[in-house]
Amino acid sequence: MKLSKRLQHIEQMVTSDYTHIWDCCCDHGFLGSSLLSKQAAQNIHFVDIVPDLMSQVESKLQRFYPNSVSAWKTHCIDVSTLPLQHYEGSHLVIIAGVGGDLMRQFINDIHQSHPNVNIDFLLCPVNNQFELRQQLITLDFSLQKEVLVEDNRRFYEIILVSSISNKNSPISAVGDDIWQSITAKQANVVKQYLERTLNHYNRVQQGSAASVEYIINAYRDKE
Repeated sequence: MKLSKRLQHIEQMVTSDYTHIWDCCCDHGFLGSSLLSKQAAQNIHFVDIVPDLMSQVESKLQRFYPNSVSAWKTHCIDVSTLPLQHYEGSHLVIIAGVGGDLMRQFINDIHQSHPNVNIDFLLCPVNNQFELRQQLITLDFSLQKEVLVEDNRRFYEIILVSSISNKNSPISAVGDDIWQSITAKQANVVKQYLERTLNHYNRVQQGSAASVEYIINAYRDKE
């Protein structure tokens, strides 16, 4: 199965420095399977809370990866309850395809359950990116890499962060590198994303009693 442009970019941001990669909200397991094929880590974990989905993923893995060099395991659990304590080594937790609010809950629960574990998170929220970034800042996480991707007329921020604080790699509330472009095509993606984001928060401002002017001003600084 060919990965979407969004999943391709997520895959490209995965290095081989991890003992365990957790493909959370894995759906049909396309991303995790691709990482498994490339032996991206010693262990690839497939996580979703839907039993039928996980049964299908389990069957496909048994069929296509019976003798995989990288070990694999499926977990039919809530992402908030990842059993990292049972697996020694370095961890990359990938969360994609869900909203920023749910992603914030997952990250907060995982971090509270494993406060002394160095965890990298590779995140691709479908909305509420500003609020997600605010939480990452509050948790004192550090930025490793961020990119902006357009896929099927939708825009996605992909953010790789570490739970270890690093004052030299702060996380911006609106992003920094995602606004940079070296090609005309990417410059157009950046322009469209900024316009859509500003339009969204302008609508929120008009329909809400709570002011989001500070958010609008933060994005306007990127114009």
